[in-house]
Amino acid sequence: MGEHWTGYIGNLHVHWDTLITMWFAMAVVILISFFMTRKLEIIPGKAQAIGESIMNFFTGNLAEVKDGNKHIPIVASLFLFILAANLMGQLPLRLIHLKQGEFASPTNDINLTAALAVLVLLYYLFQGFKEKGFKYIYHGFSITGIITTLVDILEMITRPLSLSLRLFANILAGEILVSVVLGLFAFAAPVPVMLFEIFVAFIQAFVFMMLTIAYITSAVSQEE
Repeated sequence: MGEHWTGYIGNLHVHWDTLITMWFAMAVVILISFFMTRKLEIIPGKAQAIGESIMNFFTGNLAEVKDGNKHIPIVASLFLFILAANLMGQLPLRLIHLKQGEFASPTNDINLTAALAVLVLLYYLFQGFKEKGFKYIYHGFSITGIITTLVDILEMITRPLSLSLRLFANILAGEILVSVVLGLFAFAAPVPVMLFEIFVAFIQAFVFMMLTIAYITSAVSQEE
């Protein structure tokens, strides 16, 4: 754990252990979403009811955001994908051992977490400029205004860095911990650790989602 199973697609260097699990995580989210929405009824069945409960969760968290419902697609997609990706390092794929190496959570790869953070950055910047125009980052041609503008730009740069490192470090540390415990105590001891890491997978997805909502809220809020 810690060394990626690498290879090439043409001239592109890739991490196969996280690339494959990333595709698998996307497939899981898409298939579950399709299953829950393929037969929508006025009186929902069990699958539809679960799906509606999940969407109500996102709607509730975006209730205080201006035009919150229009942000549901990106917020829900991020949470569900990150949750599925986090769990890839704990569930059955973890039991597959190939000569090239083990599979790992996609969020164990800084490339993915950085890409997700940049996606969030671009999204809330777009919403901010759409809502406020250039005033979103420009605070006037004065000492106070220039300093405030520079601080805002610095904050915009550090936000994706913080998002990506937080998610990457927590998932990587969890997988290393489970691997160490598996090596020391092959049977009962890893179970509570793995259960704890599943809990952490939910928490990290939730934290990423809530920070995304906070950034969107600050971008579209009319308060100065």
